[in-house]
Amino acid sequence: MAYQFTLDDGRFLSSPAGAEALEQAAGFPLTDASLLTDLTRLRRLFPVSAGPGRAAVVAETVRLRRRAVGKLGPGADRWLFTDEALQQATPLLVATHRARRLADVGVHDVTCSIGADLAALVAGSSGVVLGSDLDPVRVLMARHNLLASGLPAGVAVADALTRTSRGLLAYADPARRDGTGRRITSVSTLPSVADLDAVYADRPPVLRLPPGIDYDTLARPGEVEIVSLDGGAREAVLWPVQLARVARRATVLVSGGASWEVTSDDPDDCDVFAGDPVGGHLVDPDAAVVRAHLVRHYAARHGLSLLDPHLAYLTGRSLPPGVRGFRVLDTAPYREKTVAGWARRDRIGTLEIKQRGTPLIPDDLRRRLRPALTGPTTAAATLVVARIGSDAQAFWCRAVEPAHAS
Repeated sequence: MAYQFTLDDGRFLSSPAGAEALEQAAGFPLTDASLLTDLTRLRRLFPVSAGPGRAAVVAETVRLRRRAVGKLGPGADRWLFTDEALQQATPLLVATHRARRLADVGVHDVTCSIGADLAALVAGSSGVVLGSDLDPVRVLMARHNLLASGLPAGVAVADALTRTSRGLLAYADPARRDGTGRRITSVSTLPSVADLDAVYADRPPVLRLPPGIDYDTLARPGEVEIVSLDGGAREAVLWPVQLARVARRATVLVSGGASWEVTSDDPDDCDVFAGDPVGGHLVDPDAAVVRAHLVRHYAARHGLSLLDPHLAYLTGRSLPPGVRGFRVLDTAPYREKTVAGWARRDRIGTLEIKQRGTPLIPDDLRRRLRPALTGPTTAAATLVVARIGSDAQAFWCRAVEPAHAS
């Protein structure tokens, strides 16, 4: 179980004594393997007389900082976190992208947590930016984190469902898990979208929601933006009418590379493929494109065709720039015996399995195919199983990595 930080812990960590303790602990490995030994050594440095549990709180903070740097940038090595807050924090590239659209707007982050989104908003804004949260421990941490980043720290304890500022656009990132830790699905969040919209009815807020949220059921006026980072969908942002530019947008962010987007205003005139894709390529569009229902728009942009009207797989003679795809070597109605024969023929040792629209479980199939995977592990293939019409079709492919960024 993760360490449960208290206000006293936060005050200590924010103090000069805490900063010195963290600096000393930063020299310890603090890996899973070394943690018990390191804690014993740290307890000698921070005895009980310095306060109960100092060794544990310092060790946990150093470990969280190390995890945070890759997600939130190098400045996070001076921040304070709880384990749950770090898991929920927006990656820096995603938070910065969103903040750019709010650069000229005064914003109140009413669920600021430890301040990851708030720091991006403050750093990129020319207007007033405030933060608040119901959890006093996270508010203390957010204040520390903004100050550690050289940013003004206008942060207070407040309920997101209580109006505590005037003239500012509310921004909220409601919880994805309930009080028992279960992940929230469908259209439910805490607080709910309906409750947030009711409190800020005169000026609906910007909402950051899970990427799998059923936004069609929410039917909220404005723009839905699905944002992915390095291939994984990270968030659905519901932009109110006054900030909306299109009905739906897929934004694809790439670490260290060029980012791009496709919108519902783009042309969507693509064909359904009716030939034999052997010798061509299959493309599994980015998760943001799929979740934003913009597969046809993406296909039209790159001259691709739908493999089936009801599937997100696309096909074409060449791949879009910067996209990983699959060159089709063989295709046949899906049978395990057929796939095993392909694997033996090509002396495959490593098999990637992807499926869409079928009940196939890739890990189970890979286990059953193990006797056929007799080649070296460097000999790799990709099996794509997709429902075409009413039948499952197998595509025996070789992965093609992107030559350059899109």
